[in-house]
Amino acid sequence: MSRVLMIQGTGSDVGKSLIVAGLARAFVNRGLRVAPFKPQNMSNNAAVTADGGEIGRAQALQARAARLAPTVDMNPVLLKPQGVNGSQIVVRGVIAGQAKAREYQDWKPRLKPAVMESFARLKAQSDLVIVEGAGSAAEINLRKNDIANMGFAREADAPVILVGDIDRGGVIAQLVGCKAVLDPQDAAMVQGFIVNKMRGDASLFDDGMHFIAARTGWRALGLVPYFEAATRLPAEDAFGLRAARGNKSNGVVVAVPLLPHIANFDDLDPLKAEPGVDLRLIQPGAPLPAEAALVILPGSKATIADLAALRANGWDIDLLAHARRGGRVFGICGGYQMLGRMICDPQRMEGDVAQAAGLGLLDIETTLTEKKTLTSVVGQAIPFAAPFRGYEMHVGETSGEDCARSVLRFDNGRHDGAMSRNGLVMGAYVHGLFSDDSFRAAFLQWIGAEASPLHFEDMIEETLDALAAHCETHIDLDALLEIAR
Repeated sequence: MSRVLMIQGTGSDVGKSLIVAGLARAFVNRGLRVAPFKPQNMSNNAAVTADGGEIGRAQALQARAARLAPTVDMNPVLLKPQGVNGSQIVVRGVIAGQAKAREYQDWKPRLKPAVMESFARLKAQSDLVIVEGAGSAAEINLRKNDIANMGFAREADAPVILVGDIDRGGVIAQLVGCKAVLDPQDAAMVQGFIVNKMRGDASLFDDGMHFIAARTGWRALGLVPYFEAATRLPAEDAFGLRAARGNKSNGVVVAVPLLPHIANFDDLDPLKAEPGVDLRLIQPGAPLPAEAALVILPGSKATIADLAALRANGWDIDLLAHARRGGRVFGICGGYQMLGRMICDPQRMEGDVAQAAGLGLLDIETTLTEKKTLTSVVGQAIPFAAPFRGYEMHVGETSGEDCARSVLRFDNGRHDGAMSRNGLVMGAYVHGLFSDDSFRAAFLQWIGAEASPLHFEDMIEETLDALAAHCETHIDLDALLEIAR
């Protein structure tokens, strides 16, 4: 008989997603059929599913941890922030509309049936469904019609384990404070707590664990040390990017301007893992480094707005100077669109601006359309004579003279991308290219960097196994199975 367990947090970025992934792999290793589930997610880091939709990247990673192909049922409601228009609302992998924060509250009752139907399907196929909450369990201002945390837990009768983050400080107040503000019936759903991201001597927090348990009445289920290898895994949101800095003094410098609506930024993870690459994520207000061999314009959920932000930071001037010096430029999806002469948004999908001049580094124009392309692709990277695999996730159609020099040729004969006449500026819609070891090795040769023997996908698998072992060691998994119902 299928069981369910819900992991909620005292706040965002306390490690819920990683703990769910680690538990999923650990319980699969014990022989259980496990499925991850997140009723509602907010993230611009998304993944294409096997059934042709999109879900949050964290849920795709959790599916991988559970050794499953990701499906839209694993994240039935995905909110993708896109600037002045609020968030795009994706239901079961398909765009259903857009709404600002207050307007979205009226959507929730209508979304609840889809959430519960997806949950029921997963439960019917699994021995254990591990549910991830969103944000904080104590967001009592959003409790009415909630489908992400306690509202879902009550509806699904899902016992809750609450995770707090000791690394940010104040974890005792986080957990005890949640108990203090929760409605008593909501608080009764919590069956235990986990303190995450402990650094140093764990015995120094023994009294803290006992105090939390005594004050809340919740069972202490684990004090989890900080998992250093987490940086190898895709992040759910861009919060952690703000702290990233280049640190490889002998690596080839690759600069990436951090745009406000950066999307699918896990495209950069394989480059970050390469010892011969000094990947620098450039903060707003800082210039693009003159020593960069390559500038990457990443994906964007609001291309025209991010193009304006790029100019406001002076990065357009830096980028044009970089190109004049013979530096290389690569645009991914929205970044590819920015490299052209013009971006048109006739249906105002992204905001009030109907069109904007691009950077003019590629002779192409893009028109944003309602139709969204969501598909996995394989083929050949033409300039590098290397195979690739990745996925498309974009709105817009791009054309122009530089498209005649396409970057990618798919196995079905379709082409993607464009290249400048001098071959130094390229762009394409496909995400995930750098995860492909063959493509990445050829690409690094193009920028003058030495490729390592890194097998990126194998590294992800090894990290998930290490995460599962970490959870086995520091969380009472037997108690979790006893609590699940």
